[in-house]
Amino acid sequence: NLTYEGLVPRVQKAFLSKDVDALQPHIRAFVERAVTFSACPACGGTRLNEAARSSRIAGINIADACAMQISDLAEWVRALDDPAVAPLLATLRDTLDAFVAIGLGYLSLDRPSGTLSGGEAQRTRMIRHVGSALTDVTYVFDEPTIGLHAHDVERMNALLRRLRDKGNTVLVVEHDPEVIRIADHVVDMGPGAGPHGGTVVFEGTVDGLAASGTTTGRHLETRQELKVAPRVARGSIPIRHARLHNLKDVSVDVPLGLLVAVTGVAGSGKSSLIHGCLPRTDPSVTVVDQSAIRGSRRSNPATYTGILDPIRTAFAKANGVKPALFSANSEGACQNCNGLGKTYTSLGFMSEVVSVCEVCEGRRFTDDVLEYRLRGRNIVEALALPVEEARDFFGERPVKVMLDRLADVGLGYLSLGQELDTLSGGERQRLKLAIEMSGDTEVYVLDEPTTGLHLQDVDNLVGLLDRLVESGRTVIVIEHNLDVVARADWVIDLGPGGGHDGGRVIFEGPPAELARTEGSLTGQHLRRRLEPLAVG
Repeated sequence: NLTYEGLVPRVQKAFLSKDVDALQPHIRAFVERAVTFSACPACGGTRLNEAARSSRIAGINIADACAMQISDLAEWVRALDDPAVAPLLATLRDTLDAFVAIGLGYLSLDRPSGTLSGGEAQRTRMIRHVGSALTDVTYVFDEPTIGLHAHDVERMNALLRRLRDKGNTVLVVEHDPEVIRIADHVVDMGPGAGPHGGTVVFEGTVDGLAASGTTTGRHLETRQELKVAPRVARGSIPIRHARLHNLKDVSVDVPLGLLVAVTGVAGSGKSSLIHGCLPRTDPSVTVVDQSAIRGSRRSNPATYTGILDPIRTAFAKANGVKPALFSANSEGACQNCNGLGKTYTSLGFMSEVVSVCEVCEGRRFTDDVLEYRLRGRNIVEALALPVEEARDFFGERPVKVMLDRLADVGLGYLSLGQELDTLSGGERQRLKLAIEMSGDTEVYVLDEPTTGLHLQDVDNLVGLLDRLVESGRTVIVIEHNLDVVARADWVIDLGPGGGHDGGRVIFEGPPAELARTEGSLTGQHLRRRLEPLAVG
């Protein structure tokens, strides 16, 4: 007997049961045009049956509790007193307090995990270990301060110290100077990135690092300075009566022709104001975010930026053959792996197994193609070059122009053939920025562009943003990095807290005035950042 899947179940499974925002643009447009999504009329979107919804504690059911802001839920749980479940309440209080302490008190427990940022997801996973009784455990955290305001970094530092004081080892890969300063031992890698790195340039105490003369050491003791002469705006984009998410009837003018920093603690409403309201106000706004780049398994920086075509043409002219030979999607591809360099074996009920192709050994091209050379290198060797070296190797103008942009945005260490799905969120954003710089965009919006950047690279990035503004563009950055805030022309600070404690404009003006504003957490920490820094 054969069983055929009906059309309606097939469409439901393929499209309607998935997150609409995760679908490809043309499929998302079809779904939004053909289907209306609404909360279930029976459960009101809680996904619970009547028996679960009718069970209440102090007038609150479990759906109501999960929808509360965690900081409010912690207060509600703290007021409960039932000896029969006292141990359970104590554990619950500790867990909720840990969420608040780590700077996630603005979230709710029913928040879909897929909507969390990378930093929020990492901190959520850390909650499990805060109250753990385990000792002699080695924890490894990769940039735990991503997405954290300077005020929340202090809380993160307290958490890291608490884990250490329990008798554990805490390894932190980090660029934030405030985290580096609390370390007992520092290992500084360098001296550069990519082929110029891979060496331990310093190992020892924080005081020793500051005196070592390494790039990290020099920046660690640098006192940041405010921009001496902020530029004058040449107009503005008005946002009126914004009420998206936690915004409380916000009206603000975003100045044009300036480097504008939008600041505030996590959950204060920065993204709601800029991502949710600004593009609707002005269609000329281009948002350069950290979302995944859609492409095939063959996609890499060379294909994404469009420089692979002139590279193939250069190889073809140098050898008197067709450009198609130098494409892993066409005539030059290894027949065994179809130009992927890897083979994928499906095991049905298990995840597929990925193996390096036995024929081309991961090179993706046939042996015949690898005989052709340009300036002594074959196509595989050329695509393996990091951007910095490729700038010297390729003299072709369209290639060199794009490579210069990639270096300007801090991607000089990236190899041209690196798979796109291996890039971090910050790398993806800077890659997109390099491409957008070649267009006629007037207003750029960047969400935490310093993510994953060393202190030296932050300086280079701010220099690039300044050049964009000098060329007549407007750059709006949602940013926690105080070095960027100090060098902005204009700051819009939201707060004072996160969640329902935020959503208000606390300050508008140049950073020098922000540093004198007592009611702003950003202003307080900016003032501290401007003072001479003590290490150790």
